[in-house]
Amino acid sequence: MMRRVLGLGLLALAATAQVKQEDIVKGAGEDWLTYAGSFSGWRYSPLKQINAENAKNLVTKWVYHVPGARGLRSSPIVYQGVLYITNTNSVYAIDARSGRLVWQYADPRAQKGGVNRGAAIWADKVYFTTSDNYLVALDRHTGALIFNKKFADIEQGTTSTSAPLIAKGKVIVGSAGGDSGMRGFIMALSAETGDTLWKTYTVPAKGEKGSDTWGDLIDYGGGAAWLSGTYDPDLNTLYWTTGNPWPDYNGSVRTGDNLYTCSLLALDLDSGKMKWHFQFTPHDTHDWDAQSWPVLVDTEIRGQQRKVVLHANRNGFFYALDRVTGEFLRATQLIDKITWAKGIDDKGRPMMLPNSDPTPGGNWVCPSVKGATNWMGQSYNPGTGLLYVLTLEQCGMYFRSSQQPVPMKNFSGGGATEEGGQVVLRALDPKTGKRVWEYPMTGLGRMWTGTVSTAGGVIFSGDDDGHLVALDAKTGKNLWFFNMGELLTASPVTYSIDGKQYVAIASATAVFSFGLFEPAQGVEPPVIKVKK
Repeated sequence: MMRRVLGLGLLALAATAQVKQEDIVKGAGEDWLTYAGSFSGWRYSPLKQINAENAKNLVTKWVYHVPGARGLRSSPIVYQGVLYITNTNSVYAIDARSGRLVWQYADPRAQKGGVNRGAAIWADKVYFTTSDNYLVALDRHTGALIFNKKFADIEQGTTSTSAPLIAKGKVIVGSAGGDSGMRGFIMALSAETGDTLWKTYTVPAKGEKGSDTWGDLIDYGGGAAWLSGTYDPDLNTLYWTTGNPWPDYNGSVRTGDNLYTCSLLALDLDSGKMKWHFQFTPHDTHDWDAQSWPVLVDTEIRGQQRKVVLHANRNGFFYALDRVTGEFLRATQLIDKITWAKGIDDKGRPMMLPNSDPTPGGNWVCPSVKGATNWMGQSYNPGTGLLYVLTLEQCGMYFRSSQQPVPMKNFSGGGATEEGGQVVLRALDPKTGKRVWEYPMTGLGRMWTGTVSTAGGVIFSGDDDGHLVALDAKTGKNLWFFNMGELLTASPVTYSIDGKQYVAIASATAVFSFGLFEPAQGVEPPVIKVKK
């Protein structure tokens, strides 16, 4: 179903503009053009109208309640004054100044529900994927359907949840559904037609390189790729993380390292060929997939300037790799309590501790199944030189089932529980891996909100109690907060229109936009006298 609404004047002003490769390469500015704000995954904006001094004056500018929304995961994209947000199998174009609906599109064919993390924009089209694996391209002005192309079969256990990444006219999508037993993949589709350009599996076929790290379940090994990746235009390389092996908790039926699960893959954009890989958690038995942002920075490591990819991993460690070669450079503890490994050796492999695998009776392990961090967006600020990462201090019980694994039947080979927990936003120095400051959050250890940082010296994130918070990027000092009234499960963005900076974030059911307080023209604010 498509519905057109007023907003023609807004669209007419932007009718000739088109998003190009060089626009995305420049990164965020007035617009926010990709899920991570830039190809490098920084989630950083050079905007500085909102700063550490005036952030206390932020107020709500508008709210748009997304019809039928129950748990939005979408991070908005913004272009030429229009904000695009997704829900399950649907897209909403909203006037980013006022919050007024411009158009909406709901796929009339899709039957299966599920989360959706966002849209992508290229030329004059907006793209998103449906939960049953169709790439949908819409006219960004009207929401009219241009094409929808099926790229995977839901009957084979594959679904789609992530925002596409578009580079050089290629729409890169990944697979979800790895916890049920399927074979993960990353693929490129044509932005013009939706046709398949290449497809790279994250689990090798029998007889291929890496297949000797599996047993008989290799055909259903998991390794889903359900989060968007990042891209280095100079190296023409995609950096994409992969999910856990299947069955999740019973490693006895899949002996070996289980390549290329729980890994970072470096892929050639033009061909999909794997340049290198790095596996963070070989033979994972704790559902610690590697789905968190690979952040691309150029920095000094051990006295040498390097092209680096940074990765805060769900297994509890913070990694730095050479993004040209995949060489392991360093790993430090991301959280305080890790009980499954005593550290990472010089080759990048974890040094395992006993009694940490799931058992029929259960083993207590830190971190919990939620991981030390997860898919929420991190932020790198070149002004402070710091990476801001939401972390979770939490442990849990892990159980193994002796039941025979059956693919695509929601069988995980066991289960896990978690208890208590503390969410902490940590500022890390990429040069050393050490913490510079941390901000403990109130709440119940549910952490699903990412971060965005700005040249104004402010970090925006969501705390564990449903508040949007603004922190000082240098010190972590709380500058401002706003109670959203419900759980936050998406990352904020910032954009500018007519010289005014806004911060937008999706709550569970709505999209909020904030800006600095502006007194009505010609009206003096009231003076309130307080008796002493």
